[in-house]
This record gives sequence, structure tokens and C-alpha cells, in this order.
Amino acid sequence: MKPLLDIFLKFLLLGCVSFGGPAAHIGYFHNRFVDKLKWIDEAAYARLIALSQFLPGPGSSQVGFALGLNRAGLAGGMAAFVGFTLPSFLLMYLAATFSASFADDPHLLGLIAGLKLLAVVVVADASATMYKNFCQTRLSAGIAVATAATLLVLPDLLSQLAVLAGAALTGVLFGQQGSRAELQTASRIRPLPLLLFVLLLIGLPLARGWTPALQLLADFYQAGSLVFGGGHVVLPLLQGSVGDQISPDRFLLGYAAAQAVPGPMFTLATFLGAELQPASPLSGALLATAAIFLPGFLLVLALHGAWQEIARRPLVAGAVWGINAAVVGLLLSALYQPVFVSAVTGPRDIALLAAGLFVLRVLKAPILVLVAGFSAAGLLLH
Repeated sequence: MKPLLDIFLKFLLLGCVSFGGPAAHIGYFHNRFVDKLKWIDEAAYARLIALSQFLPGPGSSQVGFALGLNRAGLAGGMAAFVGFTLPSFLLMYLAATFSASFADDPHLLGLIAGLKLLAVVVVADASATMYKNFCQTRLSAGIAVATAATLLVLPDLLSQLAVLAGAALTGVLFGQQGSRAELQTASRIRPLPLLLFVLLLIGLPLARGWTPALQLLADFYQAGSLVFGGGHVVLPLLQGSVGDQISPDRFLLGYAAAQAVPGPMFTLATFLGAELQPASPLSGALLATAAIFLPGFLLVLALHGAWQEIARRPLVAGAVWGINAAVVGLLLSALYQPVFVSAVTGPRDIALLAAGLFVLRVLKAPILVLVAGFSAAGLLLH
């Protein structure tokens, strides 16, 4: 138990101070576990980062899970996950439960208005960054635009699944592909977690109508299985799956809160799970959080030893290339609906957005500076 407690405490400390999103988390992990503790060398750490980019799911949390997995097996991976996620989980749960008790308070309404504007800035910044990274050819830019246009006209989960599948097929047929190296280490794939991932992905939607808990598990597991491209992409996927069950204001409050707390952005699921089960908010928060993280962890367990050879296969590389382009369009559609239309009410809000984008993209200010600034603006102006 001592190694597990050590892993838990080290990740708990990081979970309390890891502001700034997935890229910053990767830096915190490198400083702590590569530079200082020497748990892993540079080359092995680079492989873990590449694995997290290749798979769907929460990238930085997958790296943390893999670090714990390398250190003490499956129990070590779980200890790392719980430690890193616990502070964010608690803060998001408190945000969901206490904010509902003061829903009509004018100060809270002003704070929410400011944080909703912050969400516009953050999603716009993420969209621009991902466009630069994933849309470097005419075809990839076209995939992004076609995805955004489709989802603006047909904003439902089925449309999201259809455009992701279409983008993957386009990437296989026409996109950038890897080398034609044969898969040499297929025997190192762990079949049990991969089988469990597939069974849950197929079985949970079939059983979602049996109980509210299964519906919650199905919605959040499906979202966690499809999030390529970083934590911000979880916004449109969850909007498509559970957005009709929760008001836009509450949804965006949860997203804005996820920017303001340390730890993984995927704890947006904590907030939404508590909202969706008001009679038992803690169980809803726990179920939703576990369900959205589980797919990525199952895939890490399954492919940890063989991913490099798999990623070099031309069909897989092409499909990932197409999906990466599509998630840019998916995020662009979410930038308009629900983010922009729910947050912006007039020219004053546009002025605040312009200032926020300047501070974030040009001055490179930490996210906490923007949280404080938009919170103050919301309290003063609304």
C-alpha cells in the first residue's frame, strides 16, 4: 500500500495546483516525474505523450494514468487518476450543488455572465490553435469547414457521429498516411480491456433506457470514447448527448467552471452528472466522471505496448488525420452554439471578448488572470 499511497499523494498535490489545461499538465508531469523523481526517462515520456494524442480521451489524464501504471500496475494507474482528479471533482461538484441554491442571486448571475464570456474566449482560442495544427492542407481545412457547416444545420449527436465517420473515411482514402511498416508487436495488445471498451461502447446505448443511471453512463461513456483533439472537444460532444437535458446557462456555467479549477477539464462531467440527477447529485457526479474517463483508460491499457506500430499503419494514420480535421469543425460549431449565442448580448460583450482574446493569445496571460478579469467584469457590468 505504501507505493500506492505515495503515487496518490504526489498526484493529489499536482491536482491541487495544475491550472492551465492539458498542455500545462504535461509540463507539470515532466517537471515532477521526469526531471525530479526520475520515474521515467525522456524517451519513454515522449512515447506516453504520443500515445495520449493518438487515442481518444483526456490526454493529460491518460499520461498520468500511464505513469501510475508504469510505477505500480493497474492499482498505481488508478491511484494516479484519483489523486489528480479529486480536487477538480470536489470543486466542480460544489459548483453544481451550491450554485443551484443561489440561482436568482444577482451577484451569481453577474458572475455567470462573466464566466460565459470567458468560455467564448477559451473556445475561440482552442479553435484557432487546433485549426493551425490540424488544418494545414486544403483537404483538411475543407473537412473542418464541412463538419462545422453540417453541425450548425444539424446539431445532434447522430450528425456528430456521421461527420466523424465521414472524416475518418476521407482520411483513409485521401489523407496523409503513415509508412507501410507491418505491425510487429500485435501480440502485446491486451485483448481484455479492448474487448471491454467495445462491449461497453455497443452495449451501454442499447441498455440506456432501462434506468436513469444506465442512460447517464451511456451518454458520458460515448462522449469519452469520441473525444479526439483535446479537452475542449468534450464540450460539443456533451452538448450533443446531454445538452437537451440541461439549460444552456447551466451547461456553460459548468464549462466555464472547468476552466477555473485545477486538474482535468473532463470534470465538466462531474458538474453535469450532478445536474442531471438532482435527487442524488453525488452519485450522478461519480457515475458521469467515471464513465467519461473510462474509455480512454481502457484503450491505454489495451494499446500501451503496441501503439507505435499500429499508428504507422497507413489506414489508421489516415483515419486519425481525418478525425483531427473534423474535430476542428466540431469545435467551431460549438463556438457558435451554445457558447456564443448564450453568452453575447450586445456590443459591450464583443468588446470584452476582443480584450480577452488579446490578453490570452497576444499577452499569453495565465488562465487565472482571465478568470479573475471576466468574473470582475460580470459582477460590475451585469
